[in-house]
Amino acid sequence: MDIAIALLYLALAGAFLLVIPAMLYFYLRARWYVASSFERGFMYFLVFMFFPGLLLLAPFLNFRPKPRQIES
Repeated sequence: MDIAIALLYLALAGAFLLVIPAMLYFYLRARWYVASSFERGFMYFLVFMFFPGLLLLAPFLNFRPKPRQIES
């Protein structure tokens, strides 16, 4: 019984720190420039809620825009 509780805590911690923030990163990347004001407020709430996981994943993700191709 104690092992099951420990595994449940581990699964919840993994979801809170890794799985949901990773999905949130991709959601924010896809919707950032086209979101309505209500959706943008919801995005800010999600960032606040999952901030520890976003902070944990931040060094490994790079969502900077790709360099432009300038024709000469």
